[in-house]
Amino acid sequence: MPSPRYADDPVIHAIQQPRLAIESVQPVVEGGRFAAKCLSGKPLTVNAVIFADGHDQLAADLLWRGNGQATWQRVPMQMLGNDRWAASLLIESEGRGEFAIEAWQDIYASFRYELVKKYGAGVPVSLEVQEGAELVRRIRSQAPQETHPELDALVARIEEAQSIEERVAVLVEPALGELMRRAEYRPHLLRSMHYPLDVERQLAQFASWYELFPRSLGSDGRHGTFADVQARIPEIVQLGFDVLYFPPIHPIGSTHRKGPNNSLSAGPDDPGSPYAIGSDEGGHDTVHPQLGSLDDFRELVRVAREHGLEVALDFAVQCSPDHPWLRQHPGWFSWRPDGSIRHAENPPKKYEDIVNVEFYAEAALPDLWLALRDVVLGWVEQGVTLFRVDNPHTKPMPFWEWLIADVRERHPEVIFLSEAFTRPAMMARLGKLGFSQSYTYFTWRNTKAELQAYFTELNQPPWRHCYRPNFFVNTPDINPYYLQRSGRPGFLIRAALATMGSGLWGMYSGFELCEAEPVPGKEEYFDSEKYQLRPRDYQAPGNINGEIARLNQIRRENPALQTHLGFQAYSAWNENIFYFGKRTDDLSNFILIAISLDPERPQEAYFELPLWELGLPDDADLQGEDLMNGHRWTWHGKVQWMRIEPWHLPFGIWRIQTVR
Repeated sequence: MPSPRYADDPVIHAIQQPRLAIESVQPVVEGGRFAAKCLSGKPLTVNAVIFADGHDQLAADLLWRGNGQATWQRVPMQMLGNDRWAASLLIESEGRGEFAIEAWQDIYASFRYELVKKYGAGVPVSLEVQEGAELVRRIRSQAPQETHPELDALVARIEEAQSIEERVAVLVEPALGELMRRAEYRPHLLRSMHYPLDVERQLAQFASWYELFPRSLGSDGRHGTFADVQARIPEIVQLGFDVLYFPPIHPIGSTHRKGPNNSLSAGPDDPGSPYAIGSDEGGHDTVHPQLGSLDDFRELVRVAREHGLEVALDFAVQCSPDHPWLRQHPGWFSWRPDGSIRHAENPPKKYEDIVNVEFYAEAALPDLWLALRDVVLGWVEQGVTLFRVDNPHTKPMPFWEWLIADVRERHPEVIFLSEAFTRPAMMARLGKLGFSQSYTYFTWRNTKAELQAYFTELNQPPWRHCYRPNFFVNTPDINPYYLQRSGRPGFLIRAALATMGSGLWGMYSGFELCEAEPVPGKEEYFDSEKYQLRPRDYQAPGNINGEIARLNQIRRENPALQTHLGFQAYSAWNENIFYFGKRTDDLSNFILIAISLDPERPQEAYFELPLWELGLPDDADLQGEDLMNGHRWTWHGKVQWMRIEPWHLPFGIWRIQTVR
C-alpha cells in the first residue's frame, strides 16, 4: 500500500481508476437525464461497447429492476464482435424502471483461452496447469459459500488427474464457465451509471385512435349525448379501433362564443367551441349538461371497455372568460392595464373566446399546478386512461415533467398523447418529459423522399428511444391540402401510410366518408365541427369503412406493424411508389408495403425483394400473400414488377415467407 505521503498524489487517483470502459450504452436518452421508453412484458435489447487494455477476456452482465423493486435481476451479456455487447431485459410492471451494466476481467476465461491455444499448438503446459489449479484455489477463497463444494471438487479432480492431458481436459470443460460466473470472481469490476426506463403498457405503442364529437351524434338537429355515443360503439369497434377520443366535453362559455366557421357572432342555438372551457355550470371537472351527467359518462366508459375500447379525453389547459376559476382565482390569469382579461392569441390568430392561465403568477404557485393535476386525477377516477393534451408546447416544460410523473406514479396505466405541431427539438423534448406518444409531421409528408427520410429518422436515436409517433391522418384543426384534392384514392393512400408506418395512428370522424371541403386556401374544414353540430351518415356511399377495418385487422395480426420501429426502405424504381418493409427483430413476421402516392394515375415499377435479409441468394424463391385479399403466390428471383391502379386499391401489403 502506498505510504500516506502519496495519498493525494495524482498517481494514486490514476491507480484507482477502472481498467475497463463501458461506452455507447443504448437505449439512453441524454446520458440518462431522461428515461428511455419501453413496454411492460416485452423484451428490451440493451447494447453497449465494452473493452479494456490488453488481451484478457471480459464478461458483462445486464442488471435491471422494475418500479419499487429492491433486488436487481441480471443476465449475461453476449459479445457481438468489435467490442459490442448486448442482452435483453424484461420488466413486467408498469412505471419507472432502471438498468445498469457490470463488466469485469474474466480471469478464468482468459486462462482457459490461452491454455487451449498453447496445448493445441504443442507447447508444454505443465506450469500452466499448475497455475490453473492455483487460480481455482484463489477463486474459491473469495467465492460465495454455496459454490465451495463444487470448487473443492474441481481442485480435487485436477490433483487426482494422472496426466497433463487429463488435467487440461478438466480445466477447459465448457461447464466451468457457468460455475466461475457463480463464483463471482470479478477483478476490476466496473458498473455503469443507472439508466432510467419509462415502462408502459402495450397501448402506449400500438393503438388505433378514433376521434369524434359526442354532441354531433344526435338526430334531427338534436344535441348528441353520451347515450348516442354508446349506440355507435359497436360500429367503431367493427372498424378496428381501440381508443375512442373526445374533444373537451365540459361546459362551454357564452362570452365571445364563436359561430359557424369561426365567426365572431354566435346565434342563440350555436354550441360554440368546446375549447372555450367553463361556464356557470362548471369547469374542467364537469361535463356539458346537454351531453348528460357524470353518471352517464361513467356508464359510457364502462360500455366502451366491455367492447374493448378505452376512452381518451382532451386535456386543454385553457378557459373561457366564464370559467369559475376567473371568479375564484383571478390571480391565476393575466390582466391588461385597463383591467380587461388577456385573451389567447397566436398572431395573427386571436381566440376571443379563450383565456390562458398564467403558470408562474405569484398567486398561481403551486395551487394552479395542483388544481390542474387534480383535474387529470379526477378523470382517471371516472375511468379515463388516456389524455390527448392540447398544445403542450405552449405550457412550461417543468409543469409537464412533474404532472406526468405524479399521475403515473399513482396510475402507471395512464397514457399521455402530445398534440404538439412545433419545432423538432420541442416535440422530442416533450417525449423525454414523459409524453407516451405524439402527433407528428406525418400529415405534411407527401413525397417518397419526404416519407422515407421521416420514417427513417423516427427509427434512429434519439427519436426511437424517446418519441412514439401517432400518425393522425386528419384532425378537426387540419384538413390537409393533399386530401382536399385527391378524392377517395387519396384517403386510402394516407390510411395505408399511417396504419403501416406506425403502431399508432388516428383519424377524426368524417375521414371514413372522405370529407374534404375546405375553407378556400386553408387547411381547415368548411362548416367545421369545432363550431357547429355535424351529424353524418356513416354508411354513406363512397365510404372506406371496409378498407379501414381490414387495415386495422392486418395490424392486429402482424406484430411487425405494431410499432414504428423495424422500418426499412427498399428499392422500387418509380418516385411515385413508396416501397418499404416492416419486420420483427427475428424476421418471423416480415411485411412488404408498396403504396402509390399518385391518386389519379396507375403507376408501375420494377422492385427488389429483400432476399439478402433472409439469407437467400438472388435467384431464390419467396412466398407472398396479399393481406388485403388473401391471394398467395411464389416469386422467383430478386427483381420483380408491380402495377398499382388507384381506382382499384392504391397500395399492396404482402407478407413474405421463405419457401419450405
